[in-house]
Parts: sequence; C-alpha cells; structure tokens
Amino acid sequence: MLTRRLGRTGLKVSALCLGGNTFGWTTDQKASEAVLDAYVEPGGNFIDTADVYSRWAPGNKGGESEHTLGTWLGARKHRADLVIATKVCGPMGSGPNDKGLSRAHIMAAVEASLRRLGTDYIDLYQAHWDDTETPLDETLRAFDDLVRQGKVRYVGASNYSAWRLARALWESDRHRTVRYECLQPKYNLVSRDEYERELEPLCREQEIGVIPYYSLASGFLSGKYRPGQPLPRTARAGGVEKAYMNERGFRVLAAVEQVAKDLGATPAQVSIAWLVNRPGITAPIASATTPAQVKELVGGVDLALDAQHIARLDQASAWRDA
Repeated sequence: MLTRRLGRTGLKVSALCLGGNTFGWTTDQKASEAVLDAYVEPGGNFIDTADVYSRWAPGNKGGESEHTLGTWLGARKHRADLVIATKVCGPMGSGPNDKGLSRAHIMAAVEASLRRLGTDYIDLYQAHWDDTETPLDETLRAFDDLVRQGKVRYVGASNYSAWRLARALWESDRHRTVRYECLQPKYNLVSRDEYERELEPLCREQEIGVIPYYSLASGFLSGKYRPGQPLPRTARAGGVEKAYMNERGFRVLAAVEQVAKDLGATPAQVSIAWLVNRPGITAPIASATTPAQVKELVGGVDLALDAQHIARLDQASAWRDA
C-alpha cells in the first residue's frame, strides 16, 4: 500500500488509516480481528482509535476499542510493524478530572490506554478535542514529558480550530516542547469548507500531517443512502439522514457515482481516492466492519482519478462564502 511521511516527521504511514471506532461496538472481537487482518495483509500499518471508544454504547464504559485492538496485537506479535494512534480528552468517568487535557488526566489516561493496548508505547497520541479550560502549555508540557519518557513518540490534535492550532504551535515553539505533528479534522466531499477555509492553509504552511475522519461521511458516500428509500439499519443512519440527506448531499453523491461508473469503481473508492489526491492530506481515516469492506477501501488508495474526474467532483462539492 502507498505510504506517506506524517507531516514533517520521519514516520511513514499508510495512505489509508483504519478507523477503530467500530471495535467493541458494532464489531465484536472476532469480526474486528478479521477486519484488522484484512487491513495489514496488503501492507496497511496505520490504525486509529481513542480511549473513549465506545463509551456511548449501552453497557460500555469506554476503552472497548483499545482493548479489542490490544488483544489482537498480543495475538499477532507484530506491534513493531504498526503505527498505533489513540486519543485522550473524552470523559472516562464521572469525576471532574476524568476528562480534558489537564496534566492530571493525560498522565492517568495514557497509562490506562497503554494497559488496554498491551503495549509500552503509543506511536501517535492525540488531543481528541480542544480543552479551553486547560492552558495549552500545560497540555503540551505533559505531552512533551510522555515523549521524553518513551511512552509516546509523536503527538497530534483532533477537532481544533485554526486559531487554536496556530496558538498551540506558537506555545510549543515558545516553551520548546513537542508540537502537534498532525491534525485530525472532519473532511470529506460533502463537508469541505470547515477544513479548507482556514485549517488547510495553516497545515500546509506548517507541514502538519492531516488524517481526516468521516472520510465517507459516515457511510453516506458509499451510496447506500437513497432519497425516498428506507434507511439502512445501522447505528449511524439517523445522524447521516440529518447531516447529509439533502439537496447538496445528493448532488455530490450523484457526481461520485458517475465517476465511479466511468472508472468501474465503487462510490466509496472514488471518495477515498479524492481525499488521497488532495494536497496536504496524509491519510484519510475510514472504518470497516468486514474484510470485504476493507478490500474496497484499500482499492480507493490506488484508484487513478484524472483531471476531468477531479474537476467534476470539485465542482459538485464546491462551497462558497456566505
């Protein structure tokens, strides 16, 4: 599989990152391991999860995805070949210090993640959300200590605004701490403006790796959502209907499906290929629940889009300032 350098670091990651949000939620241990095996078989090495996955599911308390991944890592014995990314910030308990990016929470959370993952280091440790109640320098100093201790190798951010990311970069330079080497924003063919307006120029200027989530708009861009037809029986269907099943969403989907037809590909593969070919994008994140879905997603990395296809997709999904 195609690999790319993560931002300005020397770390090489697959151009498709496997999302672990379904592990321990909509896929049990056996199904998750089948998905993971299918991803690494063609050379995939980049897997993203978070400590809070999947605390939202009835009966879960958080950490299920990390535990599932850790069990698989222990059985396969190929930890050194993989780049494991996880995140911290989400609530992992009811106490006032069981969430956020304080030094207290980060130091406790990383130990819990390491135990669940069954490893002594995390390749990429990310701030899952911005925490405006905690000084940025406190967060960055905590991350810096973890890197110095060898428990974390690189740090990144997710869901940060451009001005807060810029401030974090300034703080890391000012205090000579590690800096955020990658950003995980929401970005796909249907949701472009939030990232492209301010984050994209900053990330390209500062050589920050970008690993967008919701690459397939929670499955909308796979083509399984149709106007006037029953919704798929999935946990995300209601959110997809509200966010994407509108005039703009179906206009974008129509363009994706036309390009897919021209190339003999699937809509999901076209959507992944568009992201892979966007300037500054390191690796889109996409999740799967079956090996067949993994194979389809991997096919999107190698799918060649010519200038005409890209222009068609860009035009259909273009955004305008108000």
